[in-house]
Amino acid sequence: MFFASDNQSCASQPILDAIVAANQGFTHGYGDDEFTQHAIDELKTTFECELDVFFVPTGTAANCLALASLVKPWQTVLCHSSSHIIMDESTAPEFFTGGARMLGIAQSEGKINAHHIQDHISLAGDDSPHNSQVGAISITQANELGQVYTPSEILAISETCKQHGLKLHMDGARFANAVASLNCSPAELTWKAGVDVLSLGATKCGALCGEAVVFFNKDDAQAMTHLRKRAGHLISKGRLFGAQFSAWLQDDHWLELAQHANQHAQQLVQKLNLIENVSLVWPVQANELFITLPKVLADYLNAQGAEFYDWYPITLPNGMTLNPNERYVRLVTSFLTTDEHCAEFIKHIQKFELTHQTYES
Repeated sequence: MFFASDNQSCASQPILDAIVAANQGFTHGYGDDEFTQHAIDELKTTFECELDVFFVPTGTAANCLALASLVKPWQTVLCHSSSHIIMDESTAPEFFTGGARMLGIAQSEGKINAHHIQDHISLAGDDSPHNSQVGAISITQANELGQVYTPSEILAISETCKQHGLKLHMDGARFANAVASLNCSPAELTWKAGVDVLSLGATKCGALCGEAVVFFNKDDAQAMTHLRKRAGHLISKGRLFGAQFSAWLQDDHWLELAQHANQHAQQLVQKLNLIENVSLVWPVQANELFITLPKVLADYLNAQGAEFYDWYPITLPNGMTLNPNERYVRLVTSFLTTDEHCAEFIKHIQKFELTHQTYES
């Protein structure tokens, strides 16, 4: 019952096979190889446009290098208060950007919207050079509360960005899950809606280690060649990334993996909704579930081998508080989650419910 993270799953077999197949003989280094070129061509087809791509091994590098290409060290990046770049990247964004400030907004709300951005800009100081000015907006797709941004929501954000001369970055660590959830095209969720740069993550969705910084505006990519090298993320055996992304995208393998994860999240939430003492906190729109449950039940599930993370109480919706005898947790399904994993989890809850008729209040 591994529900702590989709990082816990292994690489999918087709991707692993592609790595082994690419690991033959000689080819040029640093991404100047046929595998990487094929992956770039696949990305152009997937996103229906010309683009520049830079492969890196980690999501932290992808996000931080993307932001470093968009903003100046003295600027601010607005993001959701629960976003990965502000809560889980340590101070890497500030390090990579040379000092740009990450500023969280829309706390206790599921997503950033255009009004949040407009309100911040209207109220923030504009006494330059004393006040840091916003240079970019970063949104996460699907985000850290399991919510997905629709094309119209992204477009409204991008239009606000354009009004104020801001760049729009998308952290797409779970982009595949969002595409599968919304059943629209990758293009509709990115450049057609005004996204300038996408950090496209494959690691959480079947890759061994593979992230891509995708620039839809080639002018924004000019510094990336040097930024990636300077940061130590230009890998000599670039074929590793090319092979992974080619196999990931081929025949919509990436979407099959994401759909599997999403479907099991829905399967799990349908069962959890029938249990009186378990409460859903945020709507399940991709492959993450956020629930509250009695602490004794959560402890029991952990003792039975269920793995999940306690989540930040600060991310609870407006007006919702956590009872001292409750735990607020996140469950994540992956392409490796099975019907049996979900059934076993529910079985343990039902078994506990039968033997514990009352809970501490």
